[in-house]
Amino acid sequence: MDATQVMEIGRQALTLTMLLAAPLLLTALAVGLLIGLLQAATQVNEMTLSFIPKLLALALVLLIAGPWMLRTLVDFTRALIQALPGLVHG
Repeated sequence: MDATQVMEIGRQALTLTMLLAAPLLLTALAVGLLIGLLQAATQVNEMTLSFIPKLLALALVLLIAGPWMLRTLVDFTRALIQALPGLVHG
Protein backbone atom coordinates (compact mmCIF):
# COMPACT_ATOMS: atom_id res chain seq x y z
CA MET A 1 0.00 0.00 0.00
CA ASP A 2 1.68 3.18 -1.15
CA ALA A 3 0.96 6.85 -0.59
CA THR A 4 -1.07 7.18 -3.80
CA GLN A 5 -3.53 4.53 -2.71
CA VAL A 6 -3.88 6.13 0.72
CA MET A 7 -4.47 9.54 -0.86
CA GLU A 8 -7.07 8.08 -3.26
CA ILE A 9 -8.97 6.38 -0.43
CA GLY A 10 -8.83 9.60 1.58
CA ARG A 11 -10.09 11.60 -1.40
CA GLN A 12 -12.97 9.16 -1.92
CA ALA A 13 -13.86 9.34 1.77
CA LEU A 14 -13.89 13.15 1.76
CA THR A 15 -15.97 13.22 -1.42
CA LEU A 16 -18.44 10.79 0.12
CA THR A 17 -18.59 12.89 3.30
CA MET A 18 -19.42 16.03 1.32
CA LEU A 19 -21.98 14.16 -0.77
CA LEU A 20 -23.74 12.77 2.31
CA ALA A 21 -23.65 16.05 4.24
CA ALA A 22 -24.84 18.23 1.35
CA PRO A 23 -28.60 17.53 1.56
CA LEU A 24 -28.72 18.31 5.28
CA LEU A 25 -26.49 21.36 5.11
CA LEU A 26 -28.25 22.84 2.08
CA THR A 27 -31.64 22.28 3.70
CA ALA A 28 -30.54 23.97 6.93
CA LEU A 29 -29.11 26.84 4.89
CA ALA A 30 -32.28 27.31 2.84
CA VAL A 31 -34.62 27.13 5.83
CA GLY A 32 -32.39 29.45 7.84
CA LEU A 33 -32.32 31.94 4.99
CA LEU A 34 -36.10 31.88 4.62
CA ILE A 35 -36.64 32.29 8.34
CA GLY A 36 -34.06 35.08 8.41
CA LEU A 37 -35.87 36.90 5.60
CA LEU A 38 -39.17 36.45 7.40
CA GLN A 39 -37.69 37.75 10.64
CA ALA A 40 -36.16 40.74 8.85
CA ALA A 41 -39.46 41.56 7.15
CA THR A 42 -41.48 41.32 10.36
CA GLN A 43 -38.71 42.65 12.65
CA VAL A 44 -39.20 39.69 14.97
CA ASN A 45 -35.67 38.87 16.12
CA GLU A 46 -36.25 35.77 18.20
CA MET A 47 -33.26 33.41 17.98
CA THR A 48 -35.25 30.30 18.87
CA LEU A 49 -37.81 30.89 16.09
CA SER A 50 -35.62 29.31 13.43
CA PHE A 51 -34.80 26.20 15.47
CA ILE A 52 -38.07 24.27 15.11
CA PRO A 53 -38.52 24.79 11.34
CA LYS A 54 -34.89 23.75 10.75
CA LEU A 55 -35.35 20.69 12.94
CA LEU A 56 -38.51 19.67 11.10
CA ALA A 57 -36.94 20.27 7.70
CA LEU A 58 -33.85 18.23 8.62
CA ALA A 59 -36.03 15.39 9.92
CA LEU A 60 -37.96 15.41 6.63
CA VAL A 61 -34.76 15.37 4.58
CA LEU A 62 -33.40 12.50 6.68
CA LEU A 63 -36.64 10.62 6.18
CA ILE A 64 -36.48 11.09 2.42
CA ALA A 65 -32.72 10.88 1.78
CA GLY A 66 -31.76 8.63 4.71
CA PRO A 67 -32.05 5.31 2.88
CA TRP A 68 -29.92 6.63 -0.01
CA MET A 69 -27.34 8.02 2.42
CA LEU A 70 -27.13 4.75 4.32
CA ARG A 71 -26.93 2.66 1.14
CA THR A 72 -24.16 4.89 -0.23
CA LEU A 73 -22.16 4.65 3.00
CA VAL A 74 -22.60 0.87 3.21
CA ASP A 75 -21.55 0.44 -0.44
CA PHE A 76 -18.39 2.50 0.14
CA THR A 77 -17.55 0.59 3.33
CA ARG A 78 -18.18 -2.77 1.66
CA ALA A 79 -15.96 -1.85 -1.31
CA LEU A 80 -13.22 -0.65 1.02
CA ILE A 81 -13.31 -3.79 3.15
CA GLN A 82 -13.28 -6.02 0.05
CA ALA A 83 -10.30 -4.10 -1.35
CA LEU A 84 -8.25 -4.35 1.85
CA PRO A 85 -6.52 -7.69 1.08
CA GLY A 86 -5.34 -6.37 -2.28
CA LEU A 87 -4.19 -3.12 -0.72
CA VAL A 88 -2.22 -4.77 2.07
CA HIS A 89 -0.48 -7.46 0.01
CA GLY A 90 0.19 -5.72 -3.15
